[in-house]
Amino acid sequence: MSQPQPAAAPPDPQRLESLVSDLLEEARRRGASAAEVGVSADTGLSVNVRMGEVETVEFHRDQGLGVTVYFGTRKGSASTADLRPEALRETVQAACDIARHTAEDPCAGLADPERMAREIPDLDLDHPWGIDTERAIETALACENAARAHDARITNSEGAGVDSHRGLRVYGNTHGFLGAYASTRHSVSCSVIAGSAQGMQRDYWYTTARDPAELEAAEAVGRRAAERAVRRLDARRVQTREVPVVYAADVAGGLLRLFLGAIRGANLYRKASFLVDHLGKRIFPEFVRIDERPHLPKALGSAPFDAEGVATRERTLVEDGVLRGYLLDSYSARKLGMETTGNAGGVHNAIIEPGPHDLDGLLRAMGTGLLVTELMGHGFNLLTGDYSRGAAGFWVEGGEIRHPVEEITVAGNLRDMFLGLAEVGNDVDLRSGVRTGSILIERMTVAGE
Repeated sequence: MSQPQPAAAPPDPQRLESLVSDLLEEARRRGASAAEVGVSADTGLSVNVRMGEVETVEFHRDQGLGVTVYFGTRKGSASTADLRPEALRETVQAACDIARHTAEDPCAGLADPERMAREIPDLDLDHPWGIDTERAIETALACENAARAHDARITNSEGAGVDSHRGLRVYGNTHGFLGAYASTRHSVSCSVIAGSAQGMQRDYWYTTARDPAELEAAEAVGRRAAERAVRRLDARRVQTREVPVVYAADVAGGLLRLFLGAIRGANLYRKASFLVDHLGKRIFPEFVRIDERPHLPKALGSAPFDAEGVATRERTLVEDGVLRGYLLDSYSARKLGMETTGNAGGVHNAIIEPGPHDLDGLLRAMGTGLLVTELMGHGFNLLTGDYSRGAAGFWVEGGEIRHPVEEITVAGNLRDMFLGLAEVGNDVDLRSGVRTGSILIERMTVAGE
């Protein structure tokens, strides 16, 4: 085995800030009335093992830069991964050439100067792991070994992995804004296959965090993956019917993301969302509250400013079930006659307020119905709200799991599903920038036999 190496540190922020400033000046010299530059630099280590053997060891070092220039309301953009001075000058020139040949767009331009972040809060996002190749391999092997040893019915493995990434983001524009922040993301994952006389089932588990000290133990991840795979053995289909459905926390985030996509500015001004013109209208039951909290320390969705340098801030998206805010960047805001909400680049920690019960409590409240633990396909129409996904999970009767279920479809309309949201569990999944517990929907169509 080669000598262990730690993942490399990201480049010096001061050097990249200087580079951004120089390119903004270059754009000015070439006649641009306004310009913005974003640069990213990432380093990392990824290790994958399978059946006790090392499959891959990868070191990552990626960098990229994007330049957008404005000649009045004409816009041009260009990007490069080559940070040599001559390549950067060519990139600025390419953006300027594009802008000179594009049509006027009155909504084009930088975000308003008064919306720029004046202070860059420390959100505690940068926690290098310092793990070397040998330790990463040991950790991945410990994860997979724990899964394979957990139950004799674990017959095969799709492998275990350890990933550690550190990145630096720098953004500046001709309003005088220049901001930078570093962040990390680490994970341990495992996927295994269980077998019985009736067939095989696959399942997985993973842990991810900014701070490696907050990762679940590798052995615990492996055991959880094995437990989930074994639990799915001897699954069967169910008769087609309408029943309540509980989405387990790790798949419930998908429902919330569909809602967030429906209130995204680009979908709204294009009239491509079923929630067009729904601001101030009730779309969930009265108990539902959804907030955006971009300044949570260490959270995976936290950011001090958005992709346009606009200061992020806490705000309420849904209150008492009523839609209170959209997700807008400066362009979509102008198209809608509104103001940016600091969401260029996406949402920053969308959190639906949990209720008093855990998953077991939600199953008891449901009585008889379906617990969904896996979804397949992309069967939804954002324009109409129609929703249909392949699913697997467990049939529940009397508030208790009776048997695993597979080869079924869950279907409904997102309008009805959101209004039929009966309860949110307190088993909140913290592994993404969308935080939710398990979700109980009052009624959906479950299509099987």
